[in-house]
Amino acid sequence: MGEKSALFSGALSFQHKGVRMKSSFLICVAAVAVILTISFGMASQIRYDIPFKTKFNNLSPEAKAEVECLAENIYFESAYEPKQGQIAVAFVTLNRVNSGLFEANICGVVKQKIRNVCQFSWYCEDKAHRISTEKRLTSTPNSLYNDIRELAVSVYINYERMIDPSNGALFYHADYVSPGWKNMRTTAVVGRHIFYTKTGKGI
Repeated sequence: MGEKSALFSGALSFQHKGVRMKSSFLICVAAVAVILTISFGMASQIRYDIPFKTKFNNLSPEAKAEVECLAENIYFESAYEPKQGQIAVAFVTLNRVNSGLFEANICGVVKQKIRNVCQFSWYCEDKAHRISTEKRLTSTPNSLYNDIRELAVSVYINYERMIDPSNGALFYHADYVSPGWKNMRTTAVVGRHIFYTKTGKGI
């Protein structure tokens, strides 16, 4: 009995050690999981809190052309709007690119006509003056335009990582006009612009 008791006692002691080892292992695993969760959470926070940054001159020729079109649209549509209003206009432009309902690139969207009507009115209004102004914007110092082009670069490269102040809008108009649109739902009001998305066919 003494020998069996000793063996039983030894086995029990070993079992307790095994339980302790298993518990320690599980605690370590849990601690690692917590650390990884925090790390990934921090990485995610960093990813969305800190935007990608680059300069206009670092872009490819194709990207430069797209950013110029985006900057011109922001400038002519919302140059004197608050920054969030400018970003909202930029997002409507890019939302259209990604919607499948309009042209598939920024310059195409900005210059698009539907039933011979310009989608962004500035592109058709007083065309000779507009072309002259566009050339001046890109060839001479213009601090307002330069700031807007820098904003356009930021939105262009961070579009999928940013919060859309227009809330997915594809349309907008100034608050002092009433276009009589139908089948529309208001998504946001930013500055002097009211933003919309479609709820059915037609406008």
